[in-house]
Amino acid sequence: MSFPQPVAGLVIRYSYLWRSEHLRGQEEGVKDRPCAVILVTADNEGDKIVTVLPITHTPPQNPALAVEIPHATKCRLGLDDERSWIVLTEANRFVWPGPDLRFSRSGDTESVAYGLLPSGLFNELKHKLVAAISANSMRVVPRTD
Repeated sequence: MSFPQPVAGLVIRYSYLWRSEHLRGQEEGVKDRPCAVILVTADNEGDKIVTVLPITHTPPQNPALAVEIPHATKCRLGLDDERSWIVLTEANRFVWPGPDLRFSRSGDTESVAYGLLPSGLFNELKHKLVAAISANSMRVVPRTD
């Protein structure tokens, strides 16, 4: 089995490193969580570089800096029933597949992916993310191998 191809809009299971954890000197996230792939590029060696946004149950302080995932989408992806938001203020960037991808079924590389966000939700996410970047409200937390 091989890992799924990373594409924008894919929701993956990942050990996300929050910026606050990174600033405390941590190199590993403390919790595996769903994350939305927002960008896939390639470096000079042809490796895929993936940028992900974290998904959390914590309501945003500023609704302009998050996108709520509709209940029906959460059900289709196999996520829990609690309200969740995609955070637009920070991201992780890593080489795919990275050591921080997590399987939902032991040893099943395909199980790192929950599925794709619907195009309408992804478009809303992109527009709000561009606004957050323009307002200098977004930071990327680099990940080490």
